[in-house]
Amino acid sequence: MPRTATFFPTLFCGESCDGRELAELQRLATPLAFHAGQTIFSEDERAESAFGLSRGVVRLYKMLPDGRRQVVAFAQPSDFLAMPLVDRFSFSAEAVGEASVCQFPREELKRFIQSSPNVMCLLIEFATRELETAQEQLMLLGNASAEEKVAAFLVGWRNRIADLGPSQPVPLPMRRQDIADFLGLQLETVSRTLAKLEERNVIRIVPNGVLLTGLEQTALVTARH
Repeated sequence: MPRTATFFPTLFCGESCDGRELAELQRLATPLAFHAGQTIFSEDERAESAFGLSRGVVRLYKMLPDGRRQVVAFAQPSDFLAMPLVDRFSFSAEAVGEASVCQFPREELKRFIQSSPNVMCLLIEFATRELETAQEQLMLLGNASAEEKVAAFLVGWRNRIADLGPSQPVPLPMRRQDIADFLGLQLETVSRTLAKLEERNVIRIVPNGVLLTGLEQTALVTARH
């Protein structure tokens, strides 16, 4: 079993767990690999297992009653793909590209978390970040223009992946349709908005990513903070 810095237990624990806690989390973890587009779990499925992301990006989404898809988040390494204490998944998880995941038996993991104060604190911190992200997304979906939504997404994604190390340009492994489904926009609107931002010289679109060349200083971003 791998014990590298890109193994989920190592990423999740960081410097916050003692050796016993890390060893137990590693013992419970079963590494799995998923190809692009492969489903990890489905909405309303019983949560017999919990999953943590070691490598890659995973889209989390719900299907709306009218058949549309709402992407609720893009998970990145060190994230649980759902709160590990839930009985049933409230959304689906699908690999954006190649992804490495750790699978945990939920009941064993639950008992371990309840007996490990450091891991419980990390889980509370994770849940708090997820709640803040969800609140920000609700504000974007309800009040922002298309340009504000796309600008906030690009800066927010850059800030999220910054914890994994500096990256310039900012990689965008997800498709534009994924971004549209996350922001509640049409695909054509996302493409048109990216082109507008590039015309204004605040971003530059490059293969598989984007350079932020002044976007953070625009009113599209600063007005929301």
